[in-house]
Amino acid sequence: MFKKSRRKIVAAIMSVLALLWIGTLAVIYASSYFEMSERDRGMLLEHAERYVLHQPLGERPPGKPEPDPDPGRPRYSDLPSFQLSTFYTVAMTYEGEALEIKNPQREVHSDEELESLARDILGEGEATGTESNLVYCAVDKGGYMLLAFKDNTILHESMNTLFRYTLLFGGIAMAVLFFLAVWLAGRIVQPLEESYQKQRQFISDAGHELKTPIAVVSTNAELLARELGENKWLANIQYENERMGVLVTQLLELSRVENVTPKREQIDLSHLVNGEALPFESVAFENGLLLNPSIAENIFVEGNSAQLKQLVSILLDNAIRHGDGGKEIRLILKAEHGSANLSVVNTGAEIPSEQRAQLFERFYRVDTVRSGEDRHYGLGLAIAKAIVLSHGGKISVSCGDGLVTFKVQLPIRNFL
Repeated sequence: MFKKSRRKIVAAIMSVLALLWIGTLAVIYASSYFEMSERDRGMLLEHAERYVLHQPLGERPPGKPEPDPDPGRPRYSDLPSFQLSTFYTVAMTYEGEALEIKNPQREVHSDEELESLARDILGEGEATGTESNLVYCAVDKGGYMLLAFKDNTILHESMNTLFRYTLLFGGIAMAVLFFLAVWLAGRIVQPLEESYQKQRQFISDAGHELKTPIAVVSTNAELLARELGENKWLANIQYENERMGVLVTQLLELSRVENVTPKREQIDLSHLVNGEALPFESVAFENGLLLNPSIAENIFVEGNSAQLKQLVSILLDNAIRHGDGGKEIRLILKAEHGSANLSVVNTGAEIPSEQRAQLFERFYRVDTVRSGEDRHYGLGLAIAKAIVLSHGGKISVSCGDGLVTFKVQLPIRNFL
């Protein structure tokens, strides 16, 4: 129970940390990429504005004068990165004829490649954008169009490096935080676990201490009954003492199942379930029910025979007590997906979904009006759950179509 609580706490802590990490990484990556992209586009635009077409005067298309720089706009040409950047320019007429191509890195991009790219961009009519590792802008210089390109490889490599190192160190940090979360979960659950252990120990100790006075009361009441004969008050004492004895026995049984690891061995579960079903057939008949077993053969598990017999008895007893008269109770054992699946099905009123999860808790009873007069105190299913968990299995309850099904899954062991 507490292992599951610790896992949930660790999962909650790590989920929050993962969301924070992913969110922080996304914000850093997006803001950095946006800032660097804006800077590169600003540098490219300023380069385009400074561009002068180098052609003889008689062949130079008429152009407009160089605009005065905006005093409010940062001057990228003053940055060292502007001087170190690689720019490509293609000047073209409005008809798409190349006037001039400036290509400082012909081994990276050929003139023909730049000219073809410039024609495609003019055809699309886009003013700015990105093609492969080149960011571009198209500027009307008054008489011709200028396509300016800037190699964006450094930006991409920088962002990849940023992402890679953020992922690396973030992963290391998450691993460290995982172990911290495990430690914190242990510290959080420890007081609850200690309190629960003290509670279990108290129940065990109290049960053992009560056994002696219950036995003494029972003996003295029996002796008085022999001397006094029938006596209403003495009969009440004997009845309540017997009820107390049953309750103490169930408490001690629950404590033993939870705290003591019994000896385990290879068990033919098919034979065991068949044997336990036989005496309950007459019990079911007396209650107007029909027990209908369907048990597959040769299903073996590793476990404690006494506890597994008790498990079957608890489930059958529960089904008989709550089954509708005149109906049948189905006892099914089969092997599925590496598990021995034991199901006990009875007809009866549907158990509300909010109560199903509490059925296996100590002293929980769906019928709250009855308070132990039938010598059932809500401990049977708690004992059944403890037995199943001690065998590494699962127990559940489901309702539908007027049927109540208790299902137990136990791991099947392969024995040579």
